[in-house]
Amino acid sequence: MTGTFARGLLAGAAGTTALNALTYADMLRRGRPASTVPGQTAAALADAAGVEVPGRGAERQARTTGLGALLGIGNGLGVGLLASLARAGGVRMPGPVGAVVVGAASMAATDGPTAALGVTDPRTWTSSDWAADAVPHLAYGAAVQAVVSALPTRKERVLVKQRASAGLVARSLLLGTAAGCRSSLGLAAPTLTAADTGVVKKLGSLLSVGGEVYADKQPGIPPRTSPAVLPARLASGAGGAGLLARRQGQNAALPVLAGAAGAAAGSFGGLAWRRWAADLMPDWQAALIEDGVAVVLALSACLPGRRRSTRLRVVTMLD
Repeated sequence: MTGTFARGLLAGAAGTTALNALTYADMLRRGRPASTVPGQTAAALADAAGVEVPGRGAERQARTTGLGALLGIGNGLGVGLLASLARAGGVRMPGPVGAVVVGAASMAATDGPTAALGVTDPRTWTSSDWAADAVPHLAYGAAVQAVVSALPTRKERVLVKQRASAGLVARSLLLGTAAGCRSSLGLAAPTLTAADTGVVKKLGSLLSVGGEVYADKQPGIPPRTSPAVLPARLASGAGGAGLLARRQGQNAALPVLAGAAGAAAGSFGGLAWRRWAADLMPDWQAALIEDGVAVVLALSACLPGRRRSTRLRVVTMLD
């Protein structure tokens, strides 16, 4: 039976093949040349890392083109692996929804770095440009979703499948909001409140929260809504919601989406609060108030059902 890692690689390979096939079909239909963006992105990444791509002129261009293609394959395999891990963690999305979500994740993983490096600006794209980018990524998402759905692991075959309750979705939203204020709370709060978590994990969670609370009071911290910071907060909110769903033995799809949405709301809302409070009190006082609100939200989300195991609930043959 296929394991989570192998399934993710298979799904990523299938998705990458589908993406490339549609891209080349579009080139054949419109007679357009291959995009130079992957190669330019690879060159920009090398420059940012301080690595010199050997060669000059056409030779260097050929190497950056090859490197760009390899980065694209790595992106495809990586997102496929993440989709498989999410499935193993209890995220069950309907086929069309999963295809869109996975395709959007792959598109963001591709276009985000190119925009951050200044290679291209999506705001200037035409509708034709967007279609040429979105349709192949949607095909990628559909292929990945099809593979991870068709190849359940042994543990998934016996996993208790239960629709996420409204209460769990609401608590996931609260936890995500807390993670938007303090990103470490997304994963730390479910870990600290779980009855079966070891001392080492709880201590590590406490240290992560304490370190972030201290760092937040220091000058020069980048805005939480910046492209370099916001994705981590969204991931923390989604991951924490996944842990809550795991604890309850329920489908994690809606809770994960709620956790990510809450993290976005907490990030932008927390930043708005700090800017509004800047004229009323010192920044450290506003930060402490935000700390308190984040902790209350996290506890409200995680204390209910805390005595249930955070491990995947499975049924045995004797059940």
